[in-house]
Amino acid sequence: MPDILRHATGTWSGDLQSGSGTASTESGALRDARVSFTSRFVEGVTGANPEELLAAAEAACFSMALANNLSRDGHTPTEIRTRATLTLSRVESGFKITKMHLETEGAVPGIDQAAFSQAAEKTRTTCPVSVLLKPGLQDLTVEARLVS
Repeated sequence: MPDILRHATGTWSGDLQSGSGTASTESGALRDARVSFTSRFVEGVTGANPEELLAAAEAACFSMALANNLSRDGHTPTEIRTRATLTLSRVESGFKITKMHLETEGAVPGIDQAAFSQAAEKTRTTCPVSVLLKPGLQDLTVEARLVS
């Protein structure tokens, strides 16, 4: 299978604090999402930011990868939901993404909590986005809860 290429664009006009920009995906799933200093660094301000987009990518990838791992073991999930919480920390050199915490829950017929937790832990080390992020993070953690 050839490599799969995905494309996105980002723009920025002006200086860091008063400027603004956009983020878009080639597929059109995200179009001209407004990005600003305040939407990135001030809590509760409307607008996109790179960190939430990265957290969304991790949550989607992890959910898909967990469903795949469970299905390969003969337990196709009814649903997997994952919430990714990214930590952006102020460090000596500026800002750094330091942590990603995943809270995942799944409805998976025929398995118990221990098997679900084991599958989630395996997925933490095999999900393509997790694999990309892990070397730069201080922590990549997962909490897994089986629901009925």
